[in-house]
Amino acid sequence: MRFTLADVLPNVALAFGGDADNPLGVRPARDVVVLLIDGLGAELLARHAHVAPTLAAHVQTKLRAGFPATTATSITSLAVGAPCATHGIIGYSFAVPTSDGTENFNALRWRTRDADGPDARTMIVPEEFQPTTSTVAHLASTGIDIHFVVPGYQMRSGLTRAAFGVPGALHDAPHLDDVRDGILSVAAHPDTARRFAYAYYPQLDAAGHVHGPESAEWLRVLADIDAMVAELLTDLPATCTLLITGDHGMITVGDAVDLDADPRLQQNVRLISGEARVRHVYADSTDAVADVAAVWTTVLADHAQVVTREQALDEHWFGATPPIETIAARIGDVMAVAQGTSVLVRPEREPMESSLAGHHGAWTDDEQLVPLISAPTSG
Repeated sequence: MRFTLADVLPNVALAFGGDADNPLGVRPARDVVVLLIDGLGAELLARHAHVAPTLAAHVQTKLRAGFPATTATSITSLAVGAPCATHGIIGYSFAVPTSDGTENFNALRWRTRDADGPDARTMIVPEEFQPTTSTVAHLASTGIDIHFVVPGYQMRSGLTRAAFGVPGALHDAPHLDDVRDGILSVAAHPDTARRFAYAYYPQLDAAGHVHGPESAEWLRVLADIDAMVAELLTDLPATCTLLITGDHGMITVGDAVDLDADPRLQQNVRLISGEARVRHVYADSTDAVADVAAVWTTVLADHAQVVTREQALDEHWFGATPPIETIAARIGDVMAVAQGTSVLVRPEREPMESSLAGHHGAWTDDEQLVPLISAPTSG
């Protein structure tokens, strides 16, 4: 597959420059809105096109989310216009150096230890932790007004600050109707000023995690989103281009492997990070890495692909450009990537995450492929 999420905003920038021949075919317009539906996988949408006929009818192409296929990484890749080898948000959680050694860092919540741990925005300054100027910041530098149609709390989050690196006008959108109204508000202005808006809706992902993708609850949310998009395509003026995509798809949990139940998986291991479909494993010492990789390969043979950091980097899992040293050090010494529908859980340490019915992050098409949706507006 040729294009990834990281290609979307560079093509938007070309469209703002008047280039109608940009590779993704983004239509030049005064305003551009990119709506990210969390959990909108292309394969899931294709299987349920009858539930979401508007979305399905206007899929222009499929994109790869990039590895790992998880929200913190994908949103940053979208905003920056580069994969995580460049921007450094290499997963849901991973190790970071501290004064006491190494600590787990949850990039989605911007907290240390775990998803409910201490707020890390002071210790890990978002604008410094992510070193690359985002494409959104480049748009702002050319005089384009930046808008966010997101739940209000996200404007203050460490992830938003790290990924976008630029302020903008907030259209608080905690509910689906607010997303619609916020996008219409962005496009409803009489002057010639150009606007870019990033819009976000999380509830499809939430339904998939709790009830499973393709569950009745998930399908109801998908239908509601489709109806909202149909309204937008009717009500948006022709001066606005609307693009819709997702940050990842999802699989329904099959076999669950408790990583903490087998003592062999703890030998020579100081920290296990990541999420149930992609685990970063940090060895006690450099000399122990080969042994850890061998043990994890043996124990998880039926459930995961296990590689060393060096192999993952040699195979460009995180992007074609090699990461700088500080970013490379965030990657586990050993990585375990779940295969099929297996999940690698830690029920005692991660009770909420381990209880979920749907997961994402790994290499399957159901997780990796997301749609790029665009359609002419009737205005």
